[in-house]
Amino acid sequence: MNEAEFKSLLTNQRDFFNSGVSLDYKFRRNTLLQLRKLILSNESRIFDALYKDLGKPAFESYASEVGVILQELNLILRNLRKWMRPKRVYTPVVHFIASSHYVYKPYGVVLIISPWNYPFQLLFNPLIGALAAGNCVIAKPSQHASHTSELMIDLINNNFKSEYLHLLPVGNVINQILLKEKYDYIFFTGSSETAKQVMKAAADNLTPLSLELGGKCPVIVHEDANLKIAARRIMWGKHLNAGQSCVAPDYILVHARIKKQLVTEMKLCLEKFFGADPSKSADFCRIINLPNLERLNNYLKDSKILSGGQNDPENLYFSPTLIDGISPDHPALKEEIFGPILPIIEYKDLEEAIKFVSSRPSPLAIYIFSDSTETRNKILRKTQSGGVCINETVVHFINPYLPLGGVGLSGMGKYHGCFSFETFGYKRAVMNKSNLIDLPVRYPPYRNKTNILRYFIK
Repeated sequence: MNEAEFKSLLTNQRDFFNSGVSLDYKFRRNTLLQLRKLILSNESRIFDALYKDLGKPAFESYASEVGVILQELNLILRNLRKWMRPKRVYTPVVHFIASSHYVYKPYGVVLIISPWNYPFQLLFNPLIGALAAGNCVIAKPSQHASHTSELMIDLINNNFKSEYLHLLPVGNVINQILLKEKYDYIFFTGSSETAKQVMKAAADNLTPLSLELGGKCPVIVHEDANLKIAARRIMWGKHLNAGQSCVAPDYILVHARIKKQLVTEMKLCLEKFFGADPSKSADFCRIINLPNLERLNNYLKDSKILSGGQNDPENLYFSPTLIDGISPDHPALKEEIFGPILPIIEYKDLEEAIKFVSSRPSPLAIYIFSDSTETRNKILRKTQSGGVCINETVVHFINPYLPLGGVGLSGMGKYHGCFSFETFGYKRAVMNKSNLIDLPVRYPPYRNKTNILRYFIK
């Protein structure tokens, strides 16, 4: 697709939106039903593409990709009519006689840019929210997850009109022209560096946007935690998708008294999950490409490897790895790891752990393991993050009733479930004033009307 073709696509989508077709409830519902049918009938093809791109086992492909989208679709289909209804609000007596309400209106033409780590879920999740809200959508999948991207392009572009919904081809040509144009809303998921470029382009046109980024999600394991459960849930959350998740545990802060025991339990979990040699496990994903594998290798420098550390570039395998003995300025504690390496840092006092987290950019999530309500509340009160799991990791991102999104450098904007519908629409305020009475108090000349006005307003 060249620049002229892309501009034509944008023009056609804007004309289609202005026709009002996508505003109709039945049209939106039928679109979502068609998407659900497409996903269900092509589930095995989606699984196969995800395996080719990331080595994902079918369980993970369903749990974190296909199943998440089907859950979202079912929730939206059940609630769409209710969400679309006008919401009545109170009208102050000073406006007598009048009624007030607001209604969610779609923005228009939405651009969605999705990443490679959950290539299906992170494109379809915002996409169905944008369509449910009544928008037209242009979406760009990642070129790194080529098999999944090509399949999604095939499914969408062969079943929907391009003036309503279209997936762009992957490649450098489209990347160069993508942000030159004006959209009505932009939804970006990816790295903070690319997000800065997207935000600069959006600023030129004052385009509203959501940025779903990453960040270094810390795990705080206090001395009163259930270590067996903590180890199991941390290891599962960390090694889902081989750690290539924006919500993956990125480092552990563990109380010095229990550090040794926690490490022992985590090693036992790894062997139970993936066997003595995880490279032979059918349940452990692969790294997306060689540059990312080499990047992960660099994080092992100047560290003490407690477990793992092996890799196989030919098969894009990097072993589950626990590291220790790194300084606060080590790259593994400054950059998002996005892989199966987990640094472990000990603390002696809870305030020390809280200070460590609070001194760094706000993460997408914080994971707290403690049986003490006082401890948990103290961490919640003194830290900031997009989300929190208590005695758990990661699973909040597959709960469609919770908003997903960051704060500060971990992003802006929330989505999932009703929050997606709200993100891709704006609240249009409507006041309906009666003509039965037209009080003269507001009209000039004002003379001594101020006290009357005070009475009504208070």
